[in-house]
Amino acid sequence: MPEFILLMHDDTLRDPDAALWDTYFAALHAQGAFAGGSSIGSGVALRQGATAAPLTTQLAGFIRVRAADLMAAQALVAGNPVYECGGTVEVRDLPLD
Repeated sequence: MPEFILLMHDDTLRDPDAALWDTYFAALHAQGAFAGGSSIGSGVALRQGATAAPLTTQLAGFIRVRAADLMAAQALVAGNPVYECGGTVEVRDLPLD
């Protein structure tokens, strides 16, 4: 089944509580959609031979999901605490290269 990544931005209108995350992850697991994820901490941007673009600071975390297609992956955003608290969630295809 195709995999997608949900990129969660750090732009919520209010902080999601732990119970929202627990409910959301339980729903993803129940659907067999959860394929991993993590919060995103600090880091560095590198570029060989030139100055790198600034580190992208608006990304706060990611979740890998399995879904039949992009529309099905988009449906998995419902209940995501970042989305439900007014924040941005990007849905991106993870093509097999």
